[in-house]
Amino acid sequence: MTTHQLTEETQDGFHYTVGPYFDPVLEIEPGDTVEVETEDAFEGAIETEDDLPSEVLGDYLNPQNGPIYVEGAEPGDALAITIEHIEPRGPQPRGTTCTVPHFGGLSATDRTAMLHDPLPEIVKKLEVTTEGTVWNDDITIPYEPFVGTISTSPKIDSVNALTPFKHGGNMDLPDVCPGNTIYLPVEVDGGYVYLGDCHAAQGDGELCGVALEHPTTTTITVDLIEDWELEWPRLESEDFIMSIGSVRPMEDAARAAYADLVAWMADDYGFDEMEAYMLLTQVGHVRLGNMVDPNYTIGAGIDKSYL
Repeated sequence: MTTHQLTEETQDGFHYTVGPYFDPVLEIEPGDTVEVETEDAFEGAIETEDDLPSEVLGDYLNPQNGPIYVEGAEPGDALAITIEHIEPRGPQPRGTTCTVPHFGGLSATDRTAMLHDPLPEIVKKLEVTTEGTVWNDDITIPYEPFVGTISTSPKIDSVNALTPFKHGGNMDLPDVCPGNTIYLPVEVDGGYVYLGDCHAAQGDGELCGVALEHPTTTTITVDLIEDWELEWPRLESEDFIMSIGSVRPMEDAARAAYADLVAWMADDYGFDEMEAYMLLTQVGHVRLGNMVDPNYTIGAGIDKSYL
């Protein structure tokens, strides 16, 4: 198999929507590996702690690399994308987190309108290494990187890169991390893989809306699974399987994820649907990816020991 490099230079311009209307920047064979130079969610616009997000950020957020065309991928197939490595890159301090006006889980937003003033804008620029991120003299956050946004192309729609849905997208799910494989539906010939928005760490929910954003070199291996039609993205680790739902309200995201997990257990693991439903009631687990994006993301999983 071949290893490809997708650098910022060969990318030649990031995308802020995900869809079938861009020309592929790279064509690969199933089983190939790609080393991708991603930018942070702000494409480096926040350079210092004196930069106010409201002044330096425009409408273009969450830059995406791609699309990557996978030979032989056709509608009705799935892509299995294994996250191999995520390495921080760029000059220090390369990590950024901040609060943004009218954005976040504990703030008024354009969808949750209230009369109070926006929360203050605060920026923290942080040094990120594989040893961790020093938050202050007392706290060092472990380096637990993952891909915040990864997707295939919808069949017709062009979707904002901030929006997660059935194609994947901005799920902000920490389980999309090195060692794990995410399964995404193929809706167009070639699949059209997009990715970006890598995080050095993030708690469940991405509460203020901004994780530890940083530029990376992210290495993925892309395989093709023929005739596996997916309703929602799925994920597999060494220890568990997980279905991922992204809608609003949050309980519907959980329902979508759990319903898909029931179907997965019935189709591939021999469970009766009602038996799977009752078993998940006892041993299922959920992961809150984000509670801040246009859709909320929930991952519903079960340990492989039960399968």
